[in-house]
Amino acid sequence: MALRLSEGAVASIMQGENVVKAVLQLINIRPISTGSGPPRYRMLMSDGVNTLSSFMLATQLNSMVDDQSLAVNAVCQVNRFIVNTLKDGRKVVIVMDITVLKPGDASTPKIGNPVPYVEGSGAVASAVEEENRGPPPAKMPSKGPTSQFPTTPGGSQAKVVPIASLNPYQSKWTICARVTQKGQIRTWSNSRGEGKLFSIELVDESGEIRATAFNNEVDKYYPLIELNKVYYFSKGYLKVANKQYTAVKNDYEISFAHDTSVIPCEDAQHLPSVQFDFVSIADLETTAKDAIVDVIGVCKTYEDAIKLTMKSNREVSKRDVHLVDASGKTVTVALWGTEADKFDGSRQPVVAIKGARVSDFGGRSLSVLSSSTLVVNPDRPEAFKLRGWFDSEGKFLEAPSISNGRDFGGGGGGGGAAPIWKTLREAKTGNMGQGDKADFYSCVGTVVYLRNQKCLYKACPSPDCNKKLVDEQNGLYRCEKCNLETPNFKHRMILQVNIADFQDQQWITCFQEAAETILGKDATYLGELREKNEYAFNSILEKSFFSTYEFRMRAKLETFNDESRLKTTALEVKPVNHREHGYRLLQTIRSNAERLR
Repeated sequence: MALRLSEGAVASIMQGENVVKAVLQLINIRPISTGSGPPRYRMLMSDGVNTLSSFMLATQLNSMVDDQSLAVNAVCQVNRFIVNTLKDGRKVVIVMDITVLKPGDASTPKIGNPVPYVEGSGAVASAVEEENRGPPPAKMPSKGPTSQFPTTPGGSQAKVVPIASLNPYQSKWTICARVTQKGQIRTWSNSRGEGKLFSIELVDESGEIRATAFNNEVDKYYPLIELNKVYYFSKGYLKVANKQYTAVKNDYEISFAHDTSVIPCEDAQHLPSVQFDFVSIADLETTAKDAIVDVIGVCKTYEDAIKLTMKSNREVSKRDVHLVDASGKTVTVALWGTEADKFDGSRQPVVAIKGARVSDFGGRSLSVLSSSTLVVNPDRPEAFKLRGWFDSEGKFLEAPSISNGRDFGGGGGGGGAAPIWKTLREAKTGNMGQGDKADFYSCVGTVVYLRNQKCLYKACPSPDCNKKLVDEQNGLYRCEKCNLETPNFKHRMILQVNIADFQDQQWITCFQEAAETILGKDATYLGELREKNEYAFNSILEKSFFSTYEFRMRAKLETFNDESRLKTTALEVKPVNHREHGYRLLQTIRSNAERLR
């Protein structure tokens, strides 16, 4: 059965009528020179009565030309379009969505005997030329969704348009939208200069879009815009979205200009708020690396914020938070910057995160991005249900972490994962470290004794080398690794420490930072003191006896001279957090009581 064209549709479109899903035939298509940026295509379309050459294909549909879906004489259904009126009155039809109903080629016949509606060959070229100077003014069809929206405050004649209708071919637009995400201010410095930016995500009933402010606009708009508030936005630049930096479902994004208008709106509370599509923590184990996901969980434990120095020599805060949900699994989430500094997990809140990135750095973990949204104790049914589950049974579960394999740097592991707490007896009876791979656990222990023999050595002074030096007995030291002779050295520590808890004891090895924490002095001071006053040196070691710490351990069975023995190394030593330790003890008591019932 032959397809029937929508006769009269060309005239109706050019007269501003709301034409729904017009069926047209593509008579010709050719690229237009635009300079930089993606190519643009001008189309000659026919409705069987008239032809019009003022159709332009939206750039996000260029792939249909590349794969030859749009070919000469193809019959198409125009699902969505916008008519732009140029300053001289000529009109350009921007095709935003199109479906090919019947493929075409040079042998496909032309339907009907159409005649030109107008001479439009100059209109599209002029549109491109004008857009290179600046965005052309937009004129929406007189009928359609725009007529349902209120006009902007202050008596402006411009009507509010839905986010879904925004495109780079418009210059005069106003949207009414809720701010569902507000990122932190980020700075950059490279060969082209320095700058700063922040981004927001906006939502209305038709869709969502990302907006970004740069440099001077950051100072102007960052204090003005509040999360979850509704505003009228107008006078910004629209461009093709870079999907590398956002998961917002829109082909375009907004860049703030110096004259961008942001006006609070008090009568649009019906607009949707942050929309989540939660993924279960257990399902993250099979989620692809770098995927962007939404999660919700209870903050079972959390780490102290630490300072990291980035490659750009910029210092940034980082905090690991360990979330658990009703799937019975725990995942580590990395918070950065001000989110890391201000986060408080002391009351084990419910945490919802929109747009976290999945990492496969040992198991599965998550990282909160600058474009992510983090909400503590959200007013949502999922949060209330999760809160009830955790308070009634979740807090008593030993929820395994899907992040346990994460490397902690320097040959350690498990640092970013939710810590597995063990007593020394539990570590032994559980055969920690007896398998093919190292095991990691945390414990609370008291220093009972330590060996002062060979606890200090002179190491290579090179920054990346800790090799023990050979004394040449001539005032020089030799590093076999660096093939270097030098009069200089640095002191390094390898301290053998015996720790105990209420059940058992264990010999452990503490390297530089861990040993310095226990002794309360750095290795350089201790090395010099030992050479000058060994009695004072031994006194410092004895003062460390019977002090209690939290230890993060790495246990691994090692073989030397055909003899296997368990080596337990302290990756980190820090003072006991008595509040959290007491809470863990209470959990253990309650769990044991439940088992005895």
